[in-house]
Amino acid sequence: GIERVDWIDQQLGMVGIMGSQVWWTWEVEDAFRKVQQAGEKYAVKVLLDRLSSMVNDLINKTRDMTMSKNMRRKLGSLIILDVHGRDIVDAFVRDSILDEREFAWESQLRFYWEKEDNDVAIKQCTGKFTYVYEYQGMNGRLVITPLTDRIVMTLTQALTFHLGGAPAGPAGTGKTETVKDLAKTMGLPCF
Repeated sequence: GIERVDWIDQQLGMVGIMGSQVWWTWEVEDAFRKVQQAGEKYAVKVLLDRLSSMVNDLINKTRDMTMSKNMRRKLGSLIILDVHGRDIVDAFVRDSILDEREFAWESQLRFYWEKEDNDVAIKQCTGKFTYVYEYQGMNGRLVITPLTDRIVMTLTQALTFHLGGAPAGPAGTGKTETVKDLAKTMGLPCF
């Protein structure tokens, strides 16, 4: 197998990020399967340890001064997503979330490679969306907080019912950036 960082270096940024998100979703659900079917009660904890070491590997890789500017941008975006993924799994370990039917997992933005459609599906709660592949370049990602997670869940549920979403609140709090980041995550054009 090819090393993750080398694979990411060979891909367009959005392909590497999407691939990483699909793989993360599969890994979490595989850990749940190991708990349920194989009785490996520490499978989620083992995954947490692996995700933590993957974040550390990416951070260490950024110290390479010979890296291209584009690769540095890719790694920056991946670190943000990997830290968020690690934090989610950390909360699962803390709260004993061991089943993919739990709301704590259902409420996450999850990415699946659907073999029968030969395409990426994005799921969250009752919503299922097709990735749209709008090319947006490597212009960075927002740090994902519990608040942005809740905003994203609200927006995806509105989209499920073919409604729009217009976050309201004080100026300069990141409403527009959050909507644009969700669009980027789903490969949607955002105007």
